[in-house]
Amino acid sequence: MRLKGRIALVTGASRGLGAAAAVAFAKEGAHCVLVARTVGGLEAVDDQIKAQGSEGATLVPLDITDGPGIDRLGAALYERFGKLDILLGNAGLLGSLSPIGHVDPDTFERVMAVNVTANFRLIRSLDPLLQRSDAGRAIFVTSGISRRVIPYWSLYATSKAALDMMVGTYAAECAHTKVRVNLYNPGPTRTGMRAQAFPGEDPQSLPPPEAHGERLIALASPDCALNGEWVAGDAS
Repeated sequence: MRLKGRIALVTGASRGLGAAAAVAFAKEGAHCVLVARTVGGLEAVDDQIKAQGSEGATLVPLDITDGPGIDRLGAALYERFGKLDILLGNAGLLGSLSPIGHVDPDTFERVMAVNVTANFRLIRSLDPLLQRSDAGRAIFVTSGISRRVIPYWSLYATSKAALDMMVGTYAAECAHTKVRVNLYNPGPTRTGMRAQAFPGEDPQSLPPPEAHGERLIALASPDCALNGEWVAGDAS
């Protein structure tokens, strides 16, 4: 029960890495606040959490690009819990893989809104709650593409590179506090986004999202001393 009594908020929690992380956090004793757009997906993850003997999660159906909604969520968390111990910024959007001049402007705006702006709004609204924790931990999911130049990946890579810089700066600002902030690159993982990017790939050749539970628990733990690090998963 390494996370016993801790409050953990997970975005993109209805499937993939977010769902797996929520189940892992709950198994270690955390109370999870699950954020995603789809109510059915959130309920399915809540069922998994209860099936392993953990207490039920708090379900928050919310489009992560709804900035005022994130602000209201922060206020509600303060009223109910008075703090936040763990933030996992996992929600992400691939967008289109195409020459940069062919990227639709609406698609560009949506990917940046989900992958960058939403995480800024989360930091803005939830940092005061993390600071109220005895050991606030913030983890943001990145990608190896943020540090490579590959044709046709400009949109997703740009968004993750921006996220890396924003989170790194946030970590530096938290260096003298009890909050620790890190990036996590899971590497190739059996998720819907991976299937969208590589439709010809055999998904069974990739590790499942559950394979990342231990590393994410370690980053979320009060014992984690890392700050401002780019942590790679086993498959990265």
